[in-house]
Amino acid sequence: MNKLEIVFATNNANKLKEVQAMVPKHIKILSLKDINCLEDIPETADTLEGNAILKANHVTKNYGYNCFADDTGLEVTALNNAPGVYSARYAGIENNAENNMQKLLDNLSNKTDRSAQFRTAVCLNLNGNQTVFEGICKGEILTKKQGIAGFGYDPIFMPADYPISFAEMDMQTKGKISHRGLAIQKLVSYLNTLLA
Repeated sequence: MNKLEIVFATNNANKLKEVQAMVPKHIKILSLKDINCLEDIPETADTLEGNAILKANHVTKNYGYNCFADDTGLEVTALNNAPGVYSARYAGIENNAENNMQKLLDNLSNKTDRSAQFRTAVCLNLNGNQTVFEGICKGEILTKKQGIAGFGYDPIFMPADYPISFAEMDMQTKGKISHRGLAIQKLVSYLNTLLA
């Protein structure tokens, strides 16, 4: 099996750790910090796919690396699929995870339908070719936070067929069933066929 070095366009240490745990040893993941990409990469598209493409293209164009980037949205049925592409900045200027979760819980307080899905789009730029992968995890929004692991909306999202939130799961289980996990599995399968 050939080796591959590739940049994951993220500054999120949790996300980086999660993805590194899913990727086989022959694929070496570099972070933005590793390539000295310290600027904020604009995420101005109105779709998850668009933002993933913007981030991957920024790294490939400005730094010359093979790269993949992701964007994830939480789509809540009763809120017309909001927060969606705005998930990370849902609470406005004060957009940390706590405030985002609280705003979502407030907006759902009088709703009976709590079904939701996490969706991740991953864009891969490799040797001049661009491929997009998608992962979806269906579940529901809990009425209060449960668990302390994970990040983002993990404490209030319970995946279908599991009695616990993402924040109560070990990283290995979450990696198998999560939106990001499923998209990264598709990415790794694709890379493995090229490296074989």
